[in-house]
Amino acid sequence: MAHELKNKLQSAALDVVDKITGKERKKNIIFYFTDQQRYDTANNDIMPNLYALGEEGVTYTDCYTCQPVCGPARACLQSGVYATQVGCFKNNISLPRSITPLAEYFNREGYDTAYIGKWHLASDRDFNCEKTAIPRERLGGYRYFRGADVLEFTSHGYDGYVFDENGNRIDFTGYRADRINDFALEYLDNAPKGKPFFMFISQLEPHHQNDRGRFEGFTETVSDFRCHPIPEELRHFKGNYEKEYPDYLSAINRIDYNLGKLVEKLKEKGIYEETVIIFTSDHGCHFKTRNMEYKRSCHDSSTHIPLVIRGGDFRGGRTENRLVSLIDLPATLLSIADIEVPDYFSGFDICDDDYERECVYIQISESQCGRAIRTREYKYSVSAPTYALGMTVPKSPVYVEEYLYSLADDPMELHNLIKDPSYRIVRNKLKKMLLEEMEREGEGKAVILPAAIVKSK
Repeated sequence: MAHELKNKLQSAALDVVDKITGKERKKNIIFYFTDQQRYDTANNDIMPNLYALGEEGVTYTDCYTCQPVCGPARACLQSGVYATQVGCFKNNISLPRSITPLAEYFNREGYDTAYIGKWHLASDRDFNCEKTAIPRERLGGYRYFRGADVLEFTSHGYDGYVFDENGNRIDFTGYRADRINDFALEYLDNAPKGKPFFMFISQLEPHHQNDRGRFEGFTETVSDFRCHPIPEELRHFKGNYEKEYPDYLSAINRIDYNLGKLVEKLKEKGIYEETVIIFTSDHGCHFKTRNMEYKRSCHDSSTHIPLVIRGGDFRGGRTENRLVSLIDLPATLLSIADIEVPDYFSGFDICDDDYERECVYIQISESQCGRAIRTREYKYSVSAPTYALGMTVPKSPVYVEEYLYSLADDPMELHNLIKDPSYRIVRNKLKKMLLEEMEREGEGKAVILPAAIVKSK
């Protein structure tokens, strides 16, 4: 209590100095990032601490990823542009050193920058550090680092190792999400005094454990979710949700526990009120219902993600239903820090109350070379004629219509209308909109063929 009171008094003293000098202190920013978390899991039942943040801040109900694959989604956040623009259109392509990464903008403005957890942007076909230390020049400009390039390769749900910015290996025991969060708490205890910070916390949970082919929840709470209702949309398909959903929810619930510990630490340090917290995920999870794995599809179960922001101008317990894309968050982060947003950034600054998207543009790779848009009313998706292209090329000159859903009538996306003649006008309008998005983001001109002229896959 005495330590907390001291920090509060120091913070109050700095506030007085700021008022006298007319200077406004820069806000600390924490980006709390999960992996493969569905939007519908971010509720008071599973995540009470996140829900409490939303009660103080702003909850966005319609946020969607711009790329439902781990590496590409991360590349978008660190570069401010779409995956095809930065070149990381699939996993195992390193972030180009020719770009100015997100952290560098904060470094230039006097921020201390830290990255904790899964990076997934250092290895490529010419250099592999999936299980070894990441060279400093491949850390995207972050000056403090506790993580691994592919965290699921250096650890399991319990126990593993990470590296620091100097390449030193750090072994840990216990639940992985706990330990990653502990590294973040350790940073807060040792962060430079009187200097704002930008910390990116990249949890692996609730992502499945690759080498074991299953989700690994916090063992003490998995049984608490055995009877938890499975989303109705999943039950319309075959998948592995019956077996895996309890561990999945347990992992998310443990993330929330750790988020609560982070908030407690900020309050203990007396910096909670001057810190903006952004919570989101890279993509969702459809439990092998839409294709043979967990993501890489246009469906909301794969693309709809949680987004809660608390602090700064994001206050009041508001709910926003504007369409938001993951690609909007780099610009928003810079705006929160009063850093000028580069003109070449693809996304919008959601701090701007006048901003309104007509659609969210989504690139899909690996499972296919696909493109999609989501509007308020419709989902429209196309893919290159050969699915194998998703692993070999970033874009295609020719696409074929694949999915059309009327979201007002069919929110679970159960009825594909792509060949329904009564939706011809709607299809043509959406096709025009998608082609404009593709061209705007540097993909050049492409042709989209109607599904009817191609044999069913």
